Amino acid sequence: MAILFKTTVAESSAFEAIEEALTSGRAYDGYFNAVSDAGETPLPWSPGISAEEFLAEVREMLRVFWDAARFWVIYERREDRRDAETTEMRNAAFRLTRGYNSVIVASLSLLGKRHSDHDLELVFVCFTEDFQRRNFRVRHEGKAITG
Repeated sequence: MAILFKTTVAESSAFEAIEEALTSGRAYDGYFNAVSDAGETPLPWSPGISAEEFLAEVREMLRVFWDAARFWVIYERREDRRDAETTEMRNAAFRLTRGYNSVIVASLSLLGKRHSDHDLELVFVCFTEDFQRRNFRVRHEGKAITG
């Protein structure tokens, strides 16, 4: 399946959507997963963790990423467009950014337990330099990338 990096989300909109989803009282399953040169860091939302605790952990991880790589592009994955799975998008972004120094690619999936109307799936591609982000967007955004 071809992967398209096409629906960008502003940082503030992404953070608001995460906050709204996790404070809405809706029942979600979720996970946050990041991959970088240092390896992979999974953060599953286990049954014993409240939405507030999961939100705090996600915020902290995003803060750490911001300190390490401040130039972000965030893509929204949507089922209605039949986008590739979030993990496939994350892995493709990581593979495509191997030529850049210290890139972090993370995915966040919040999937409704009752229905998918309020699902939120985001892929964060975090660069240390703005030219890296611009280069990635010019080279890959809106173009079919084979997985």
